Formats: sequence, structure tokens, C-alpha cells
Amino acid sequence: MASKASLLLSFFLLVSTCLARHQQQQQQWQPQNQCQISRIDALEPVERIQAEAGVTEIWNTDEKQFQCAGVEFIRHRVQPGGLLLPSYVNAPLLSFIERGRAVQGVILPGCPETYESSQEQLSGQSERRGQRFQGVQQDRHQKVENLKEGDVVAIPAGAAHWIYNDGDTELVAVVFFDTQNNANQLDQNHRRFFLAGNPQAQSQQQQGQRQPRRQQGREQPYLNAGNIFNGFDAEFLVEAFNVERETIEKLQGQRDQRGHIVNVEQGLQIIRPPQSRQEQEQEQHQGGRQSERQGRRQGERGQGSNGFEETICSMKLRENIDNPTHADFVNPQAGRIANLNSFKFPILRQLQLSAERGQLHPNAIQAPRWTINAHSLVYVTDGSMRVQIVNNAGESVFDDELREGQVVVVPQNFPVIKRAGEQGARWISFKTNDNAMISNLAGRVSAIRSMPVDVVANSYQLSRNDAQKLKFSQQESLLFTPNFSRSQGRASA
Repeated sequence: MASKASLLLSFFLLVSTCLARHQQQQQQWQPQNQCQISRIDALEPVERIQAEAGVTEIWNTDEKQFQCAGVEFIRHRVQPGGLLLPSYVNAPLLSFIERGRAVQGVILPGCPETYESSQEQLSGQSERRGQRFQGVQQDRHQKVENLKEGDVVAIPAGAAHWIYNDGDTELVAVVFFDTQNNANQLDQNHRRFFLAGNPQAQSQQQQGQRQPRRQQGREQPYLNAGNIFNGFDAEFLVEAFNVERETIEKLQGQRDQRGHIVNVEQGLQIIRPPQSRQEQEQEQHQGGRQSERQGRRQGERGQGSNGFEETICSMKLRENIDNPTHADFVNPQAGRIANLNSFKFPILRQLQLSAERGQLHPNAIQAPRWTINAHSLVYVTDGSMRVQIVNNAGESVFDDELREGQVVVVPQNFPVIKRAGEQGARWISFKTNDNAMISNLAGRVSAIRSMPVDVVANSYQLSRNDAQKLKFSQQESLLFTPNFSRSQGRASA
């Protein structure tokens, strides 16, 4: 009996120890009270990772506002003819083309290679390269996208992708990562897995500069980052690819000194549709949205549901958010707002992300509001605006000018108001929900407007007449025309 009791006690202690360690690891992996923020700052990139044909600028992930939202943010600047090497990330991402144009490929596992070269293309390429046509293997690959300014690209976690600047000007693309997304089961670090090159080669040259303090366990996705083939035994790869060892050595990239963005000599020869055909496909896609919504409604009622897995290979991965015809709210005197959610861009349902594109005319105001079900990251692309953010204690945590190229995070439920500067403002917001819901505080459709007059009067100690003015004086809904008389009065004072 004594031995059995001893065995049971040992087993109990073992289980208790394992549970305690598991809880400790969970607490370390999920920082507590990260949204107890007393101050938010406008942020700019703190690191520049230089490469042969461009640079990647990185915002400090240790900032409390980033940790609160569980997001990260970077900006790629790719020179004409530059190729951002193929890689994949452990978290879903949204990329916004701020300037320039590009060609991008996203490799979705299990999807067919629908683009293939014709006999004429093969013959022409062989003649240009001085090869014999008979020995050229027909090229096949998954589809590529022509990107332009204003495009939002959605890429699932773990999907390999690359981007090539085929224009005459610098390509500027900002990238938003949701590291707390359910698709990421590693940790709260944005980790990039390169399939080519030797990114650490040029990155190490930046280590002499001042680097921001990083929390223990948080990784930098570009520093000391060789490509994934470098970790395999070369002989294994020779057999796996059935090629010569010299080719495998280049695959591993140990001697590659170009960094993660490389120059492409004589342009990139790839198979892609002309822009006009792609625009036609976009129109066809938009025309089919109504039938798609009807199909979803039928599916919700159990009538002929079409599974998501049947459309993943043909789903659209890009949508232009700058097109004025896509705007959801327009005030000719104040500006416009365009929302990109899963109803307009179905793949966002899988990523659980969305975006908002805003434009305010000089001195115009966006109604004070809060986002019910998402954190928001605001990035200014043009001009400037004064932004105020308030926490649950009624304290101002941000009251400053947000200028072009700066970022601020608005935590879920934190009220925010924006007012454009003298030159106006344009921004893009990335949100951690595929259908972010907004509640306005002022205007024709707002929380105050929806309350009974007596509730407003007694809540704010107002007369019934003043309560009615508070409710009904602002007739615009979301974007408010600037009141020039009041602005001039404040300026003269």
C-alpha cells in the first residue's frame, strides 16, 4: 500500500509540475495588460535593412501599442528592376502599394500551375539567349498579379510570395502583420522564412548603427536570416531535387552577398496576362459578387452551400482601395472613406483582417468614433492630420499631429477623432477583424443621436432645448465640413 501511495503521490507531483510549467509558458507567451496604455506616440521606422536593390524599414515591435494590438509593420522600398526574394511569414498580412507598380506572385499550396509558356514564347526566349529551342523546357507557374498604386494584397500565413518592380520609379509597399491571428501558432514574433538568397549578408552592415532595445525572446525577421535551404544537408538536397551539387550550393545561397532585395539583369521574363485582360477579370469578379452573396445566404440556410475549399485557388488576392467609385462615404466638401472588408474582398474572411482608406479635405473632420471589434493601425500616406485618442478612463493618450509616413495604433474601443491639416490628409487603416464595426459619437448616425432627448438632458445636465441641439445640430453623418468661421476665430485668438 505504501508503494502505491508513493507512486500516486509522484504522479500527482509530476502532473502538477507540468501544469504549472504550461501555465507559466502561456503567461510568458501572452503578455498581460498590454493595453493598459497611458500614452501613445506617433511612430516612425527605427531600422533600415539595406539590400542590393532596395531597403526595408522596420517599426519597433517593442512599442506598447504594437504589443497591445498584436501587430507589426514594415515598409519595403524596391528600386526599378528589383526583386524581393521569395519568402513566407508565420502570420497573415495585408500589403498596400503606396507608390509605383509591380508584379507579384503568391504560391498557394495544392493549387494548379495555370500559367504556361506558348511555343512562340519559348522560341523567342531561346533565340535571345542563344539557346537551341529543342532543349528548352516549357515553363509553368501559378498566376501572378499586376499591382498598381492603391492596391491592397492579402496573403495567408505560410503562403510563399515574391514581388518585382517592373516600373520606372521606386516601389513603396507597406506591410501589416497580425501576429496574434489564430493562423499563427508559433509566438508573437513576425518571422520571415526566405526561400532564396542570404539576407544576413547586407543586413549585418547595419548592426553598427543604433538598434532599438528588444525584449527577450523577440526576433528580428531580417537580421541573421539565411534562407531555409541553408539548414539542410547538401547531399539530401541533391537527391531531393535531382540536380548537381553546384546548383544546390547556389540554392543554399551561402556566398550570395546581395541581401533580400536583388537586381534582375535584363528584366524579369515571366508569363502574365496583359493589364487590360486583368481589368476585365476584375469587372467579371465584381459582377459576380451579387450571385456570390446569394450563394452565401443559401449556404447559411443549408441550400446548396459552396465550400470555401473549392474556391481558394481562384480567389482574388488583390483589390484596389483608391478607386473613387468604391467609396462607401462621400462628402464633397469634406472627403471620402472606402472600406475593404470580407463582403467586398472575400479572402479577408479567412485572414480576419480588413482595411480602410480615408481622405479628408483641408481642416475637415472625421466624426469621433470607436471601433467595436478590432484594433486599428493608422498610416498616413499624404499630408497630415491632428489625431486625438482617449482611453476608458477618459484620459487623452494621444493628441498630436500625425504626419506622412507615421503610424499610430488605435486600440479596440478607444475613441478617436481626426482633423486634417491645411494640406488635407490621406491615410490607410489596417484592422484586426474582417468586418470591423464602427460606432460614431457625433453626427446624423451616432450614439448621441440615437438616445432619447430626456436621456441626453439628464445625462449631461442640459435643458431639453440644449439636449435637442446637441442631438440634431450636426446633420452630416461621418465626414464633417470644416467650419471656417470657428477656425478663423481660433486662429485670431
